[in-house]
Amino acid sequence: MSGCDTARSVTAGAGKPALGARPLITPEQAGDLIGLFKVLANDSRLRLLHALERAGELCVSDLADEVGMRPQAVSNQLQRLADRRIVSARREGNNVYYRIADPCVTSLLDLGLCLIEEAAR
Repeated sequence: MSGCDTARSVTAGAGKPALGARPLITPEQAGDLIGLFKVLANDSRLRLLHALERAGELCVSDLADEVGMRPQAVSNQLQRLADRRIVSARREGNNVYYRIADPCVTSLLDLGLCLIEEAAR
């Protein structure tokens, strides 16, 4: 199974119908998708999400070290992702730990990487 097939099956396995089985998206849904893609269209946020996917869960300082950013900058980017419910957080003492909240986000990143790898062939 290719990376693209795997990402598609994860989305379908998450209890959501396949894209071809869904009704045509409405203008409101299209607008929501645009908003989602705008939030994801940021190199720092994509790298943070990939780091979270690789680790499962990280605190802000560990994420900052992982992606080479200042903790305050990481916190700002995570807040944007949390506002869209892309990541969720839990507090443990003085640390806040983040993780990806929805497996569809991981599938979307996987498909995006698949698409750019296929286009490079």
